[in-house]
Amino acid sequence: MSIVAIINGAAGGGACGKRAPASLNRLRSHLGDIEERWTEGPEHATELVRDAWQDGARQFISVGGDGTAYEVLNGLFPCGDERPTLGYLPLGTGNSFVRDFGVTDPKSAESALIQGRRTSVDVVQVDHDDGTIFYVNLFSVGFSAQAGDVMNRRFKPLGAAGYIAGVLVTLARLNYPVFPVRLNGRDWDHRPAALLSFSNSGFTGGTMNMAPGADASDGRVDVVRVGALPRGRFLRTFPKIFAGTHTGEADIELLRAKRIELDLEGPVPCMVDGEVITIKPHLITVLPGALEVML
Repeated sequence: MSIVAIINGAAGGGACGKRAPASLNRLRSHLGDIEERWTEGPEHATELVRDAWQDGARQFISVGGDGTAYEVLNGLFPCGDERPTLGYLPLGTGNSFVRDFGVTDPKSAESALIQGRRTSVDVVQVDHDDGTIFYVNLFSVGFSAQAGDVMNRRFKPLGAAGYIAGVLVTLARLNYPVFPVRLNGRDWDHRPAALLSFSNSGFTGGTMNMAPGADASDGRVDVVRVGALPRGRFLRTFPKIFAGTHTGEADIELLRAKRIELDLEGPVPCMVDGEVITIKPHLITVLPGALEVML
């Protein structure tokens, strides 16, 4: 079957819908037939992928941003014994995951697809009280999820600048919840934290290097813990995230784990690959090399 492109025309403030046809036509001249399936609303991408998989498709291109790719991924997994292949056309707002592979714009993404560059990457599974979700970029609780929620509700049209606006608004009500967490079966950690990030790749919010040195193919999750930083120090430290130098600050830790357990009292807002959902997660595990990406 041909490659199936899942297109979220609303991504990037509607820019995706305008730019996708020309980009896909350029790809067709090198890759052959590409079938287009356009989304009509939230979670529709997941349905489209599952239908295409049933029709025999095994190669997909996610056309949109991180949120679109998240929905596509959750249509692909769980996928049984067959490993799917996923390409990216970053025409959305953040486009964070692809930055780890040197893809920073649609042109470089097209080049990767045309050259046939392929890499096996890990997929991370999150089991929660109501089911299971999958991600390849980042899952976080605390400040980042709160800021992401503000950004999505109030500043989405601003693009990457909207993430910064969301951060500044959320900073005014900075708090330090306790997210009981245990890494690799060791002791439980009950320290208050501004945020916990479970990163499979380095970037979030476009150009924020949340987990510097993260490797999406190493079979581990990079755990970034930001402790109870006072508001002023948090504000001074925040700009360092763009260079990835924040992990050298006091009260900020970077660890790595294959298995992460959480013991939360109830559902909390969670940031996952650019989307904010409210769930009660209890287990995070890595599926090594489960996805082949065209990047």
